[in-house]
Amino acid sequence: MLTQIYNGHILTPEGWINGGSVIMNEGRIVEMTKSSNRVGGVENAVDVKGMHVVPGGIELHCHGGGGSDFMEGTEEAFRTAAHAHLLHGTTAIFPTLSSSPLPMMEAACATCDKIMREPRTTVMGLHLEGPYFNPRKAGAQMPEVIRIPDPVEYHHIIEDFDCVRRWDIAPELPGAIEMGEYITGKGVVAALGHTAAEYPDVKAAYDAGYTLATHFYNGMLGFHNVREFKHAGTVEAVYLMENMAVEMIADGIHVPSPILKLIHRMKGVERTALITDALAVTASDSDKAFDPRVIIEDGVCKLSDRSALAGSIATMDRLIRTCVDAGIPLQDAVRMSSETPARIMGIYDRKGSLQRGKDADIAIYDQDLNLQSVYSLGELAQ
Repeated sequence: MLTQIYNGHILTPEGWINGGSVIMNEGRIVEMTKSSNRVGGVENAVDVKGMHVVPGGIELHCHGGGGSDFMEGTEEAFRTAAHAHLLHGTTAIFPTLSSSPLPMMEAACATCDKIMREPRTTVMGLHLEGPYFNPRKAGAQMPEVIRIPDPVEYHHIIEDFDCVRRWDIAPELPGAIEMGEYITGKGVVAALGHTAAEYPDVKAAYDAGYTLATHFYNGMLGFHNVREFKHAGTVEAVYLMENMAVEMIADGIHVPSPILKLIHRMKGVERTALITDALAVTASDSDKAFDPRVIIEDGVCKLSDRSALAGSIATMDRLIRTCVDAGIPLQDAVRMSSETPARIMGIYDRKGSLQRGKDADIAIYDQDLNLQSVYSLGELAQ
């Protein structure tokens, strides 16, 4: 069925179109026009009255939502969480599995393999956050399952399942460089995270194919002293790796507004992706976290002893509003939520921008940046 969204303020790779139209058919964008009028022969036409029409968000780092956690490993959990985020503007998602024992990893991989093959899925592949992390920077990761890279284990996961698209590793661990070289050779994005890496470690990782820094500024070392001498930490080293991308939890809490602006200024739109790092309680009526150690307080998830933040309760629409409130232009905030993640994960050929031939994944925001509607593959999400 031909569907037209018209009279919109539409973001394209070339910039904004005022009073433009997007025409969709069979899940794809078939036409972009500068006309504000309804086209004849269109079965379903929606006048958005000048609202912002932008590409749907692409979530690189999300643990759950709607009361379900991807660690549960079930189809129901995957579908519930993905749909909860879809209703808040996320039209493509890479479910995140925290550090886990091998059987839990296998269950999530098997489920993700199945759901990815479905024709109208929003699930693009699995993101493994751990378990190969530095215990000193574990944060809310379960300490009992954190371990050093095991080639037998990660070869099995990569070779026996099709879904893994990204793996986060502390690059200073024994075997981490070899693992980075192996997984990137298999087309998997290598990211550094939960790490105490200093400049030489980050440079070695970068040279081995690591291209992304996990939840930048969180779970990593900054500028510090070793006795009387100053050392560059992970943060400074990532800034100096010119082509290394970063993701930032743009909830205004994990990364406060001045740092959001700093990252945007230093790394730029092309190297910065917005993420929620959301937990199961996000977009849910429940106040109970999947992890019994976690509490919800001050608009964020924390370990109950308040020793660390444990994840967010943010959704994609909140990320965009938070960035704009911090002084980042709307166009840049949207691109960091869509285009940049798509490029990082290698799906920009079909996702991440509003262009003829691409998937009709669209979010519509009013002038106050309240999300009004979402289209996933041309169909209204509800």
